[in-house]
Amino acid sequence: MPDTTNTFDASHTISHEEEYDDAAGYYVQGDPVRDTKAPGGPLDERWNTRQFEARIANPANRRRLSVIVVGTGLAGASAAATLGEAGYVVKAFCYQDSPRRAHSIAAQGGINAAKNYKGDGDSVYRLFYDTIKGGDYRSRESNVYRLAQVSTSIIDQCVAQGVPFAREYGGLLDNRSFGGVQVSRTFYARGQTGQQLLIGAYQALERQVAAGTVRCYTRHEMVELIVVDGRARGIIVRDLVTGEIETYFADVVVLASGGYGNVFYLSTNAMGCNVTATWRAHRKGALMANPCYTQIHPTCIPVSGAHQSKLTLMSESLRNDGRIWVPKSDADCTKDPREIPEEDRDYYLERIYPAFGNLVPRDIASRQAKNVCDEGRGVGPEVEGVRRGVYLDFAEAIDRLGRPAIEAKYGNLFDMYARITGEDPYEVPMRIYPAVHYVMGGLWVDYDLQSTIPGLFVTGEANFSDHGANRLGASALMQGLADGYFVLPNTIRDYLAEGPFDKIAEDDPAVVEAQQSVKDRIARFMSTGGTRSVDSYHRELGNIMWEYCGMERTEEGLRKAIDLIRGLRDDFWRNVRVLGSAEGMNQSLEKAGRVADFFELGELMCIDALNRRESCGGHFRTESQTEDGEALRHDDQYAYVAAWEWGGDDERPILHKEALDYEFTEMKQRSYK
Repeated sequence: MPDTTNTFDASHTISHEEEYDDAAGYYVQGDPVRDTKAPGGPLDERWNTRQFEARIANPANRRRLSVIVVGTGLAGASAAATLGEAGYVVKAFCYQDSPRRAHSIAAQGGINAAKNYKGDGDSVYRLFYDTIKGGDYRSRESNVYRLAQVSTSIIDQCVAQGVPFAREYGGLLDNRSFGGVQVSRTFYARGQTGQQLLIGAYQALERQVAAGTVRCYTRHEMVELIVVDGRARGIIVRDLVTGEIETYFADVVVLASGGYGNVFYLSTNAMGCNVTATWRAHRKGALMANPCYTQIHPTCIPVSGAHQSKLTLMSESLRNDGRIWVPKSDADCTKDPREIPEEDRDYYLERIYPAFGNLVPRDIASRQAKNVCDEGRGVGPEVEGVRRGVYLDFAEAIDRLGRPAIEAKYGNLFDMYARITGEDPYEVPMRIYPAVHYVMGGLWVDYDLQSTIPGLFVTGEANFSDHGANRLGASALMQGLADGYFVLPNTIRDYLAEGPFDKIAEDDPAVVEAQQSVKDRIARFMSTGGTRSVDSYHRELGNIMWEYCGMERTEEGLRKAIDLIRGLRDDFWRNVRVLGSAEGMNQSLEKAGRVADFFELGELMCIDALNRRESCGGHFRTESQTEDGEALRHDDQYAYVAAWEWGGDDERPILHKEALDYEFTEMKQRSYK
């Protein structure tokens, strides 16, 4: 049998003592948790060891083994295609009308791989080290090294699929730099890398659909996980066109449903992105790890007014040639930037971080942009009395390289910016400001990508991933495709080698209970008959999260946020108004389910942030910073993964800690100066 019984190990204790516990009273302390699947031995041999040790399901048995994949972005589509190619019976679900509409399509800048095509000193170990450092020493060494190893194969796979990566004059694949590193390792397709990679994965998926190994269910949203005898054995979905509630069974369930950044309402995520699939699993026993780790992307188009429902990402690749600055004097903030002389400009990232300049990691670039705007030196229109914007200026690059070269690199991004803002970035500097982009938290998984529910595997942004407290640029696409093409297909077979499993009956008590819970939840939404729209609640929740659990968090603010969220959630269940009918298409009902889950997630995020009285990566506690305002970690107290267990309705969550041990890297304060 697969090792599913020793995830929790009460004998494994964390040695450090917690000096602070701001979250005391908000949670219950549980037993430690550890990853029992990661092999020991030399770091560069661990993945090969695990692949060899993982058992294999023979080809005849694979035809009798079924896999459900929820989500068809890069992680989901690549996993479904690869598992279908291996001979398993795969059912793939997405709420979009086509897998090609998954939010992975919005990724712009590129994908990392340790190919060292530029001959600038890159290697698998350097990519591993940069990622460990960029994650602020809050990720696992084994997982991150595996990611770096697999990265080179991803590029070969995608090239074979026909992904049109940019090439140099001689035909070799081109690379560019991204934040947090000093080498060029990012492969790209202009400013639409995610789209091209997703098309490649989609083609692989459709090949398996044609071969009959994969069946796609579009416009279906997962609303519940079925757990029978402690194992994940299926899902309940709602057909978003007919409103019908449907039940599907399988031998194993894979969640590849993306991140939960839309808890903030305003983010760079597609409006449909949500936490429901993973949150339903969390309520059934899957631990939620590091939920407070949120990445704020520094290069987004600023908010233009209170009417907005979404923010737009401008690729981080723009920081390769664009220079970020604000006026030195707040008196110049209303001037045309072209009229501000060079000596009156503050290129603050180049000034503070001379070694990395405009290519510092995202969390640092974001906080510094906030700092200069808080000083009153922000630019652009005032929104609620504050100018939230800094300049991203390409004038020097255009003079140096010529406009045609900039158009070739970034033309579609410049066009998108011009359409949204009405300003020509070739003539006037872009205006950018940080926005919620990616979450490093997600369901806890072991080295095999299996959650604490046996038979439930989690990939891509849906798991707590390999990024620690912060994600370097161009790492999300790398992790999604690594999980889907190379990691999951090699680890899931160890679990499936025990199959075929017993069939699940429709009248099994666990199935009936799950179906009834879905019906009761929908009935409650439809019968509330309140006066407020779902969107109004979502916007107010997002404001609370951004204000108190955004770029900076304080003990006082987090406590206030928890109280506000609880009060707003109670009002939501009393006074929400869901229009229409449960039968047929009803987007108001879809949103209600997602926002209800966001309320519970938002509270847990604040409790997690309150518990971690340190600053690391995307989590910045004002109480923990250096004299010059940089993030200050406390490795003696917080070198652990915070894995939260659902305690029950109106009950406190249970915290399980996974100690992080570093054998091959030295934990030290990050410095990019």
